[in-house]
Amino acid sequence: MEKTISLIRERIRDGNARVVTAEEMPAIVAELGEEGALREVDVVTTGTFGAMCSSGAFLNFGHADPPIRMERIWLNDVEAYGGIAAVDAYIGATQESTTREKNYGGAHVIEDFISGKTVELRAISRGTDCYPRRTITTEILLENLNQAIMVNPRNGYQRYNAAINMTDRSLFTYMGMLLPNGANITYSGSGILNPLSNDPRLRRIGGGVPAFLGGAPGMVIGEGTQHSPAGGFGTLMVTADMKAMSRDFLRAATMTGYGVTLYMGLGIPIPVLDIETVRDTAVRDEDILVDIMDYGVPSRSRPSLGKVSYAELKSGFVHLNGEEVRTSSLSSFRKAREIALTVKKWVEQGLLEPALPTRGIDPDKTAMPIRETVQGPRVLDIMDRNAISIGQDEEIRTAARKLLKGETNHLPVIGETGRLVGIVTTYDVSKAVANPGKASMVRDIMKKKVVTTTPDEPVDIAVRKLEKHNISALPVVDKENHVIGILTAMNLGKLFGGRWLK
Repeated sequence: MEKTISLIRERIRDGNARVVTAEEMPAIVAELGEEGALREVDVVTTGTFGAMCSSGAFLNFGHADPPIRMERIWLNDVEAYGGIAAVDAYIGATQESTTREKNYGGAHVIEDFISGKTVELRAISRGTDCYPRRTITTEILLENLNQAIMVNPRNGYQRYNAAINMTDRSLFTYMGMLLPNGANITYSGSGILNPLSNDPRLRRIGGGVPAFLGGAPGMVIGEGTQHSPAGGFGTLMVTADMKAMSRDFLRAATMTGYGVTLYMGLGIPIPVLDIETVRDTAVRDEDILVDIMDYGVPSRSRPSLGKVSYAELKSGFVHLNGEEVRTSSLSSFRKAREIALTVKKWVEQGLLEPALPTRGIDPDKTAMPIRETVQGPRVLDIMDRNAISIGQDEEIRTAARKLLKGETNHLPVIGETGRLVGIVTTYDVSKAVANPGKASMVRDIMKKKVVTTTPDEPVDIAVRKLEKHNISALPVVDKENHVIGILTAMNLGKLFGGRWLK
């Protein structure tokens, strides 16, 4: 048995269609069977509400008198891209304010517009014969714009990997705050309600399909950037009119240590035309598996510590390596449910008519990493290979003599097996000398917790370690933890022409 989209639309117009949310569908299939569910259900609605950084809007301001070709544009001190036309711009959600930095950005400008607040527009130009004006500053409202069209390059991820941090310090990421030593797991996405979880082969979701976006009726344009459904990470490019949006389904946010983002509500109605659609929309949280990725590894290819289902993540705890680890969501399932119910209401009222894609989306595509033609510098390229070290059983005065030579301010401390066991600095030795009698051996004053680097580590990662720990040197160690060099602020200063040093 199969149904047609025309039949479903006719049932909606007659008020005879059965529209259910994706959360309801598994129970219906369990009760009626697949054939019975196909006969009974006409449309399944979906919803998700979470941080969608790849969001933004095209704006048209209208012409001034005398006219200006806006070459650089700021909205509440957030720079918008002006390389489109004279009075058009694109503002990205993650663009930060030039004055308030991480506390305010493009997402906040978008929310301010939708909230009915005035936004300061400031623009400059070099001036031309047809656009003689060079500057303009004015306050505008959303209603003053000719167009304010949200076009989000990447929304509605099919699923997100869960995040954990196995290092010994807290990390601040786009997956939120990750506590040290695997103390918490964060995740995102609505699981059972997620649009692409209910159409993994992209048979019913594609270009031209209607969508709910930020409280407004919108449309799927096509595949989103970084679309990678072959691995379960499909994305969508979507659009809607900002003037029809509601702040109930759109919020600006700032993630500590990461930056500005925009929480967006997205929902899509899926017409139930065949058994395969029934099976897809009967997906449960228990069926949707993700990897627990260690974000403490600063690499694109992070290690997976295991797989977990959305059902386990939503329970609040996950069992990992014999321990119970608390989980927390970065998205709102309550809002996702509200969106799915709103889409259901809109479909029943004829406000959002289900449709089939006018242009399909590739369900087998895999996103590629960037092609790097020039390898970035590695620690090996700039480290000091003549690291001066000291044994843990040597006297402090021996350490003082080595430091007084002026060749270094840091002494890696070596244990009996020749491996790194600590580090002492000029400050540590000076403090010990100023308080004689309290300590006599290097082992008494060394710091046992040493932040290190490796010869193959990218310099950018090493710099991040120095900044995070507020230190100025990193011992370079091999796989056996033998010291083979040291990386200092002086090495970095030579590499970056003094720009890193303050």
